[in-house]
Amino acid sequence: MSSRNTVKSIQDLMRQDVGVDGDAQRLSQLCWMFFLKIIDDQDQQLEAMQDRYRSPIPVKYQWRTWAADPEGITGDALLAFINGDLFPTLKELAGFGPTASRARVVKSVFEDAYNYMKSGQLMRQVINKISGVDFNDLAERKHFGDIYEQLLNDLQSAGNAGEYYTPRAVTAFMVDRIDPKPGETLFDPSCGTGGFLTCSIRHMRDRYVKQVEDEQALQASLRAVEKKQLPHMLCVTNMLLHGIEDPSFVRHDNTLARPYISYGQHDRVDIILTNPPFGGREEDGIESNFPAHFRTKETADLFLALFIRLLKPGGRAAIVLPDGSLFGEGVKTRLKEHLLEECNLHTIVRLPNSVFKPYASIGTNLLFFERGEPTQDIWYYEHRVPAGQKAYSMTRPIKVEHLNGCVAWWGGAKREGRQETEVAWKVGIAEIKARNYNLDCKNPHTVAADHGDPEELLAQLDAAEAKAADLRDQLKAILAEALQR
Repeated sequence: MSSRNTVKSIQDLMRQDVGVDGDAQRLSQLCWMFFLKIIDDQDQQLEAMQDRYRSPIPVKYQWRTWAADPEGITGDALLAFINGDLFPTLKELAGFGPTASRARVVKSVFEDAYNYMKSGQLMRQVINKISGVDFNDLAERKHFGDIYEQLLNDLQSAGNAGEYYTPRAVTAFMVDRIDPKPGETLFDPSCGTGGFLTCSIRHMRDRYVKQVEDEQALQASLRAVEKKQLPHMLCVTNMLLHGIEDPSFVRHDNTLARPYISYGQHDRVDIILTNPPFGGREEDGIESNFPAHFRTKETADLFLALFIRLLKPGGRAAIVLPDGSLFGEGVKTRLKEHLLEECNLHTIVRLPNSVFKPYASIGTNLLFFERGEPTQDIWYYEHRVPAGQKAYSMTRPIKVEHLNGCVAWWGGAKREGRQETEVAWKVGIAEIKARNYNLDCKNPHTVAADHGDPEELLAQLDAAEAKAADLRDQLKAILAEALQR
């Protein structure tokens, strides 16, 4: 059975279980089960390659022990083992020695995980199908990874879970423009399900990984944090599927909970690639971790302040921000002034409202900047929905090729030879300052629709309303006369 059919059959089985409700719960259930199978396959491979390697998971709880036998434990006994033994043990798993970080990964995944299934018989059937997947087979793992990406894509329609997913065309474009290389420290402080990480891994492997040392440098330079349990678990599993041996760099934490001033030189990174949460507000007290002039409960603003601090001199970033961050005042103005003084904000790509549907339907922007020199000019590029299509949607989403026009205009790694076009324009820092750091600069090449003189329009409206009133009076008179008859 193909990996795609395996996943579909597992989902069909879960739909029969009364305890699993909706796509988000199904994916969460799938995730911890896949995780245990993947990490056990990896452990067996490491045990074969390294004489002294021992899995951090006790033998009794390893997949090969309790799950691999298709005629093994089932029914109520299986549920009792999982709920009363497996989960409590893995939630408190302690690690020592060389596998300590791997043990922490297992513990972090299971800290808030939950078994939703109520039928031990259905669970045994699901386990047997998962056992049929060999995650040490590179071709099978890659195919399964592609299917996993589609499952994450499906999260967009799964209620609040959609907030964890950035369209892969957007992440691929941003990674391609930043061009990360093995050995450069790459950080996503709100990593969701790991889209920017997986795109960066593929980018580096396709272009720069030629030797074992390159792969080692790649894996050693990744950093990520995710606040919420479900996307953290999804991200860790995603990293395992992409051949990352130690995904302990994906921390289950709130990046903003640490005091701003405590981030020092050793925390600085070469690259930041992220889509920070926006439209949300942090809990009380988080803003007090930041300097008084940057304090706000708006999550995206706090993240922007932190990005500027975390970049090394010469470091580069690509981030997603909503329109409100461009034209907002108060703290937003101070943040933009700080950004333009400390960094070269060289490019803003403006996206249409429909890119993030159905999770959000607001204007978003891709900001590209480098730490070290102040901004002199900002280039804007307005991405438009393809001709013949009114908007992006679930059935017609944004694709990588839709951004090829921007790639062709970009000017290569040094951004040379950029020209103003009907969708591209440049704004100097003097104009930005005159606008009180309002970065919401409209396309000057767009001809505004001529709706006529406002006074004439009001006069026409008054005349229309008077005519409507006259018609109502005539109708009332006709009805009154009809009633008298």
